[in-house]
Amino acid sequence: MPDTQYQARIPIYPRAVKGRFRNLKWSVLALAYGVYFLLPWLRWEREHAANQAVLFDIPGRRFYLFDLLVHPQDIFWLAALLIILALLLFMVTGIAGRVFCGYFCFQTLWTDVFMLIERWLQGDRAARMRLAERGGPRATALKGATHGLWLLVAFATGLTFTLYWANAPDLVVAFFTGQAAFAAYATAGFLTITTYLLAGLLREQVCTYMCPYARFQSVMFDKDTLIVSYDAARGEGSEGRSKPVRGLRSREERQARGVGDCIDCGYCVQVCPVGIDIRDGLQYQCIHCALCVDACDTVMDGLKWPRGLVRYTSENALEGRRTRYFKPKTLGYAAPLVLITVLLVLGIAHQTPLDASVSQVRQPLFVQLSDGSIQNSYEIRLHNKAQHPVVLELRLTGLDGAALDTGRIERVSLMPEQRTTLLARVRYDVPAGAPRQQGVVFEVVPVEPEGMDVVRVESQFILR
Repeated sequence: MPDTQYQARIPIYPRAVKGRFRNLKWSVLALAYGVYFLLPWLRWEREHAANQAVLFDIPGRRFYLFDLLVHPQDIFWLAALLIILALLLFMVTGIAGRVFCGYFCFQTLWTDVFMLIERWLQGDRAARMRLAERGGPRATALKGATHGLWLLVAFATGLTFTLYWANAPDLVVAFFTGQAAFAAYATAGFLTITTYLLAGLLREQVCTYMCPYARFQSVMFDKDTLIVSYDAARGEGSEGRSKPVRGLRSREERQARGVGDCIDCGYCVQVCPVGIDIRDGLQYQCIHCALCVDACDTVMDGLKWPRGLVRYTSENALEGRRTRYFKPKTLGYAAPLVLITVLLVLGIAHQTPLDASVSQVRQPLFVQLSDGSIQNSYEIRLHNKAQHPVVLELRLTGLDGAALDTGRIERVSLMPEQRTTLLARVRYDVPAGAPRQQGVVFEVVPVEPEGMDVVRVESQFILR
């Protein structure tokens, strides 16, 4: 017996549509593709570093984002950014539904391009359905060309991703001459396969079954959330919807007989990329792309009837009540979103060009010298995060009479992004009645260039 546990996949052949939401999606798509594919090639002049505007230098343990340089110790920036994006997603979803899915999700953007290629080669909905039904050499050739272009776009996607992790011109040459690292080929190959599968073959299955967002979106929805909705009261009337047959062609005739404005053309279903009928109400498969709105508006314009039979609206608005955009839930998302954003901006704006840390050598904690003084040893780690060389001096404060010994090193010169570790010894004649330990401050003083801030690091001096 056949396994009936899972529903068989029904092929979807989305129809092309024109309208303001389709134009908005094309604009977002053009912007997203322009940024993604061109950004690795944007040059950014740096005197002592890579000249690529955006570069994730894993071997060098630093990320270049235009004039911003991110180091591993700045990982909290990434954590803050992820929290900001999550809060923004939740807040926008609570206000305007799944607009992220419909306009900005990578799955949606790449699927749109793959469907565009399909329409270019195979024709619109009816033509593609005929090719699928009849088959033959022509259908095979067109489908083969379609899959070939899909693979080409998928490969360009995978290769471009790798260009963010190395100098783009050099990596492209190395890639096609067989001299690139294995990681570059593995990454490009993996993304080529996944892009081809997700955007070309699986499509709506990803949104329906694989993406968790569709499953928990209802938690963020309420009666004030703007969603793509069908105005059933207007579309159905008291007698339901009907095609514009004789006696039901004008709006006045339909209203007189209690028939709604929906002419049951099916255009809204045909353009839907996930294959649902918006007239059945809100469904978790809906990605709020609003192509059904464009389709219905096109039909209403042709009939010279008012638009809005299918539109962005809220459940409250459909029931004649006011839609509230600013409510406790929205403010609950907005308050931490603004706070974390401000903290992140301040953290980035006030980052120090010098990073210093001091750790006390624990074996032994202290040494008593022959003259009776106490000596502690410290490891001082210095990192020049600036994009220019620096010359540094080390000084000691907070422990009057203590002597700092760094051997023969009087000044430390560091090139951009250079790190070094120094062993320093501090000697101190302990006065009578002194406590077990006292605080001490190591100062890293920039000598060249002038104008840089002194970095102070606190530590402890063990007396006994």
